[in-house]
Amino acid sequence: TFIRNQLVEQFKCLEQQSESRIQLLQDLQEFFRRKAEIELEYSRSLEKLAERFSSKIRSSREHQQFKKDQHLLSTVNCWYLLLSQTRRESRDHATLSDIYTNNVIVRLAQISEDVIRLFKKSKDIGIQMHEELVKVTNELYTVMKTYHMYHTESTSAESKLKDAEKQEEKQFSKSGDLNVNLLRHEDRQSRRSSVRKIEKMKEKRQAKYSENKLKCTKARNDYLLNLAATNAVVAKYYIHDVSDMIDCCDLGYHASLARALRTYLSAEYNLETSRHEGLDIIENAVDNLDSRSDKHKIMDMHNQVFCPPMRFEYLPHMGDEVCQVSAQQPVQTELLMRYHQLQSRLATLKIENEEVRKTLDATMQTLQDMLTVEDFDVSDAFQHSRSTESIKSVASETYMSKLNIAKRRANQQETEMFYFSKFKEYLNGSNLIIKLQAKHDLLKQTLGEGKNVSCMCTHFLSFQDSGQPIPLVVESCIRYINLYGLQQQGIFRVPGSQVEVNDIKNSFERGEDPLIDDQNEHDINSVAGVLKLYFRGLENPLFPKERFLDFISTITERAHHIQQIVVTLPRTIIIVMRYLFAFLNHLSQYSDENMMDPYNLAICFGPTLMPMPDGQDPVACQAHVNEVIKTIIIHTEVIFPSQRELDGPVYEKCMTGGEEYCDSPHSEPGTIDEADNGTEPHTSDEEVEQIEAIAKFDYVGRSPRELSFKKGASLLLYHRASEDWWEGRHNGVDGLIPHQYIVVQDLYVPTECVLVVLYLMLRTVNLFIFLSYL
Repeated sequence: TFIRNQLVEQFKCLEQQSESRIQLLQDLQEFFRRKAEIELEYSRSLEKLAERFSSKIRSSREHQQFKKDQHLLSTVNCWYLLLSQTRRESRDHATLSDIYTNNVIVRLAQISEDVIRLFKKSKDIGIQMHEELVKVTNELYTVMKTYHMYHTESTSAESKLKDAEKQEEKQFSKSGDLNVNLLRHEDRQSRRSSVRKIEKMKEKRQAKYSENKLKCTKARNDYLLNLAATNAVVAKYYIHDVSDMIDCCDLGYHASLARALRTYLSAEYNLETSRHEGLDIIENAVDNLDSRSDKHKIMDMHNQVFCPPMRFEYLPHMGDEVCQVSAQQPVQTELLMRYHQLQSRLATLKIENEEVRKTLDATMQTLQDMLTVEDFDVSDAFQHSRSTESIKSVASETYMSKLNIAKRRANQQETEMFYFSKFKEYLNGSNLIIKLQAKHDLLKQTLGEGKNVSCMCTHFLSFQDSGQPIPLVVESCIRYINLYGLQQQGIFRVPGSQVEVNDIKNSFERGEDPLIDDQNEHDINSVAGVLKLYFRGLENPLFPKERFLDFISTITERAHHIQQIVVTLPRTIIIVMRYLFAFLNHLSQYSDENMMDPYNLAICFGPTLMPMPDGQDPVACQAHVNEVIKTIIIHTEVIFPSQRELDGPVYEKCMTGGEEYCDSPHSEPGTIDEADNGTEPHTSDEEVEQIEAIAKFDYVGRSPRELSFKKGASLLLYHRASEDWWEGRHNGVDGLIPHQYIVVQDLYVPTECVLVVLYLMLRTVNLFIFLSYL
């Protein structure tokens, strides 16, 4: 019932979205229709105004004089030019009205038709998908009822068999008490006949019990297999199919609307350049038309409707404690044969469905090419000439040729029809694959021919037993934020997209790293949300609950006493703490930009890292928790042991990422006091002792004082200007060199030592080998 209600609400949401779009398009059409009327009316008023004064001038004597005299007064010339400009504006506004009527409004009407048509086609596919879900759940209910019925019959048969066994025991007991020899011949015959009847009844009930027990086992297996298949189909529908169905409803909507609005923008920009400021706002809005973002917003707004329901749980019949597919004889052979059939069928289906997917992608690209044609430039309509040809007819030929429109529309609709047929085929194929794959995996696990799927705890919710000093999710998220999100305003405070958080989390649960590609495609707030979600989901918090009061008691004694408690924790916890808080300390250095100082970060991470044990007053303790976390962020270097004291991964401010900015804004070269680095430029290499260094990464200077260099370049260092900068030289130019981008060659070898080494090598090593070594 819950799922059916969700399915109904989903269609309501999509239908409401479609109606909102149609209403928006109708409002836009009405707006441009009225604007075209105003522009045309304005054009006619300007033409009447210009004609009124032009006719007055033509009837005046001064005009006749002016025609003879070519040297007009400057004031009269301005008057003529003003009238000419008025007629020019009249033509421009008539052109603008024509563009609105015959171009923009026509486009918007076509988009309305597209919205209705695409929604109807998407709804048809959605109804089919809903029917499939209902069918699958009904099948599950049917096999569950069958299983319960057979289990009841098996229990009844077992009870009857036990009754027969008791009767047999009772009969034998009576036979033992009586001496058969003392009985008459008739009584002995009756006694033997009774025993045979009991034995036959027992054999019959034994056979009935075995038959019912086998039926019960088969029915339970079918129930478990259908349960796995149903859960897989429902999960696929909510996670993938709903999103794809929304994409189908959005197909071309944003691109088509962008084209229509760009036509309007082109006309307005050519009409009046002084209106750029207002039109830039619209241009920005058109550029930001994004179907993917809108889809996520819709799904986030209706999170309760589009979130997947809870998985169906196995509901055994009363007294049945078996909760797994039974692979014992006599059903083992049947299951094995069924497993191999599924394996063969899946291999064929996956190949076929992959081909359909490739065709689907190619068709989508074709549609995108059709819908993103840049045909919105109407600059030619504003090219004025002395010709008296109708502007309307010229504009109609230039912008919206009926032949071209009909051809493009036919091609677009034909491609859409093919796309939807392939999309329907792909959905049906993928649904069948996901059902068969679920059954295949369960049979594979049951028959012992595969490895168990690693649970979420291994990859996502545990680090002490994972074998990694720093969990993959922690290292990857911190690295991504280091590269792209240090300046993100409100990071860890502003929530990300729940859809993207779930996608990233699911990838980590599968043992993958979705942030490894170094492409800034993920929302920073979503990545930060995954990091917080990881620590919030730990079974044992990073700060052990048994040490909660010890940490709280340090609130008045600060960093030194916190350090004394930290060193008593397990090594794995200390390494993760050191890594995390070094990153938070680095992040807090950008508080001028991201608005997240140590206190704000402590508010975000306090409840996550240090949850309060039961029995503690949350109001009284939360402020203390925040203060402890803030203190650790500020005094990270004092509290945690260095790498020399505790071997393990250490957070680096500058992580691999090419030329990305990675050092603290507090160490900008412009903030270094002149007393620290303000020496006169070095005019000779012999004035100071030079140190050689090699560049670890490419670096591009952000001011004239900073030197630019490539990875592997040789640099000369004069002296340390600050903790993060050196005074040095590269390619004959003096300037500042960032410390984190170089490897300093600390070893200084005097010239005399070099000569001695060379002499010994010449005496002991073959000259050819020595030269090759050099």
